[in-house]
Amino acid sequence: MAEKEEEKAGAGTDTADANPPAKAIDRREAMLRVLSLAGIGAGAAVAGVWLRSRSAQPVETLVTGARRNHAVAVDAALPELAVIQGGEPRQLVQRALAELGGIRRFISRTDVVLIKPNIAWDRVPEQAANTNPLVVAEVVRQCLDAGAKKVIVTDVSCNDANRCFQRSGIAEAARAEGAEVLLPDPSKFKRVDLGGDVLQDRPVFQAFLETDKIINIPIAKHHSLTGCTLGMKNWYGILGGQRMQLHQKIHQSLADLADFMRPTLTLIDAYRVLLRNGPTGGNLEDVQLKKTLVASTDPVALDAYVAKAYWNLDSSALPYLKMASDRGLGTPQFETLRTRMVTLDGNA
Repeated sequence: MAEKEEEKAGAGTDTADANPPAKAIDRREAMLRVLSLAGIGAGAAVAGVWLRSRSAQPVETLVTGARRNHAVAVDAALPELAVIQGGEPRQLVQRALAELGGIRRFISRTDVVLIKPNIAWDRVPEQAANTNPLVVAEVVRQCLDAGAKKVIVTDVSCNDANRCFQRSGIAEAARAEGAEVLLPDPSKFKRVDLGGDVLQDRPVFQAFLETDKIINIPIAKHHSLTGCTLGMKNWYGILGGQRMQLHQKIHQSLADLADFMRPTLTLIDAYRVLLRNGPTGGNLEDVQLKKTLVASTDPVALDAYVAKAYWNLDSSALPYLKMASDRGLGTPQFETLRTRMVTLDGNA
């Protein structure tokens, strides 16, 4: 397999000094160029529509102490961030997992695994409003190959769930690999004390509270309120109720959700990127083909990297990154991570 690789050894996940050395700056710029030079299509712009929720009211029982930490142990011998470009969706997933230590680092035999794509919108894959179905399918396959007892694929959609799951292609692709696909049944929400600064009593889809491992698979796309929507924003899809209320303190709510639901792994689908008029999209001219997947055990660094690379957003423009970092969820200084950057030949 013809491919080009570049390995970067970082200093870990500690926050960098206020005046980082020139080497760190050069490394940061090199990482960003990898993504900014890839793909063809439209440029970034500011527009978009906010989320609407169609989920039912929660049941009356309030669940406390429900915070979930599904993270795996740090391994200093392995990369913390993998940037894979140039292949088809399944190839990108395969290589990203291999670079981070293999699927068996994250999934054990008998695990119940929940995969959380973005299935929010009544859109087809080419419109890049939902996660690519083949990325989801390959993660399902990998988890079952690792011996997972069951793999669940679900999301709390904004548009009609049946149409979102079908038109996105995710339901069919996930079932074909052996996953159990769960639509957000209105009777399966629980009132949960999220224990956040602004989010406390909220309805949460029950499946997210009853799993051993969670893999977060958002798609990289523009968002009118935050500039972009990536990994941590994807946790809105665990909630029912009136999610529009969360606009008022969106960055605090994102940090609360990220603290409540700490994933086993996050993979950002950037095979196609909706660069403007997100999060719903619809116009193919707003989509750029990037053929990229970025994966990390550090959800803060992952969001910071993709936001900077595709929308030129510094972490200072995304206050939720610092809030999450202050809670020990990761670092916005993505250039400090141990990183593997791989370009495939497309025939891997």
